[in-house]
Amino acid sequence: MTLFEKAISSIDEYNKKDPNIETENGVDYPKEFLNSVRQTKWLETIAPNASDALKIAARSQHIGRWEIPRNTYPANRTGYLSWRSDLSKYHAEKTSHILSTIGFEETTIERVKELNLKKSIKLDDEAQLIEDMLCLVFLEYHIEQFAPTQEEDVLLNIIQKTWKKMGPIGKKHALKIKYSDNTLSVLKKALSL
Repeated sequence: MTLFEKAISSIDEYNKKDPNIETENGVDYPKEFLNSVRQTKWLETIAPNASDALKIAARSQHIGRWEIPRNTYPANRTGYLSWRSDLSKYHAEKTSHILSTIGFEETTIERVKELNLKKSIKLDDEAQLIEDMLCLVFLEYHIEQFAPTQEEDVLLNIIQKTWKKMGPIGKKHALKIKYSDNTLSVLKKALSL
């Protein structure tokens, strides 16, 4: 087994500990394990020649996410932003530890860490691909369940912010996703299509 294969296997084993379950095609999966597989699939679609560091960062982007619940932070924008910032650092440190234990060289560990932290998104093509991948997973797999819980103006704002974070590659693929009629209607309204 290569170092890369060991890294993916270790990340998967960690994410399989997620007690939260999500069902896909009648099969139950640990939620963050399923999300990490979805992230990898989207990365393979938008960047088929991705570097190993980018592939590892994609697979580990939300590693152990269930260990820092959203409800442990204030239920406002400041709380949300603090939660997201702390999560990014947590994912980066957790992944760095795994890679170090396996025997990766420091330059790769640091690169994966930069990508987990999504530093310089608009200046770093690989960091932008991570952001695109995450937005595409949200749009393909989560918006349908999320949309009914939000007022329309809030949902429109969320879609617009999601769209703004994406680069041209992500936006191109987002327009190819099969949405329900209701979600497509809101999406078109948000983007004035």
